[in-house]
Amino acid sequence: MQVIQKIFSGFVLLLSFSILHAQTDSVMYQRDSAVIPETDPTVLFFQQNEKAASPAVVKLITKANKIISLQAFLVISGIYADHVLADLDKDGKKELLISNYTGGAHCCDEIYIFKNIAPNRYQHVVKFNAGNTSVNRNNEFGFNFYQHFGYFFTCYACAYTDTTDEAPIELHNILVKYNKGKVVVVPGGKELRNAIIDNLGKLGEQPYEKLESDIDQDNGLRKEFAINLAVFYYSFGRNLTETQKLFNKYYKYPDAKKIWAAFVKQLQSIRKDNDF
Repeated sequence: MQVIQKIFSGFVLLLSFSILHAQTDSVMYQRDSAVIPETDPTVLFFQQNEKAASPAVVKLITKANKIISLQAFLVISGIYADHVLADLDKDGKKELLISNYTGGAHCCDEIYIFKNIAPNRYQHVVKFNAGNTSVNRNNEFGFNFYQHFGYFFTCYACAYTDTTDEAPIELHNILVKYNKGKVVVVPGGKELRNAIIDNLGKLGEQPYEKLESDIDQDNGLRKEFAINLAVFYYSFGRNLTETQKLFNKYYKYPDAKKIWAAFVKQLQSIRKDNDF
């Protein structure tokens, strides 16, 4: 009987140790998980820069020349709105940046920049409105065109894919930079121009997929054409004539007139939703 009691006591002790060990491992794992450092530059930008001490005191002059407090602007924007004060162009004066996520299907990151014109007073400079808008370590803003062309003759998730070694490279972004009260697109260079032309050449070699009606969807080829052309348009002086020359050279399919008209219409929508 005593032997049985000793065996049972040993089993209970071993079981207790196992449970405690598992709990300790679990706690340590959770603790380690909680301190994984943030690596996203945009998140870090809004985490690490200064916040306004009194948002109710800070006044904003909107694009429509209306005056509103920063506090009210954040409330109106919604629960995802945030703000920071940061010297974007290293001139000794901090700009006010407001970020917001609008929610909804496939939508939308907003970033506003206001320049300082007096103590606690800021004037609207620019608004970016797109998916995956970002800020990099050089205080340049990445503007992604996928949001705007998401349903360009295809479904939002339908992206052109090519798994070969010669596949087009993904070019969906431009860089935008703030300097002394103005926002400019970082100009493209020879390397970017060549990459876009190479992409368009490869896309133009793909088989034509006829769409029987306006609600038909292709495999994402037309969208990829449009996004590359948008990157070219903004990166090289917003020259619509030169952009159309590229389109005419590489998009040789029967519906070219219809696709170009839709592309121009979408460019107009981008200009309407953004100030740069």
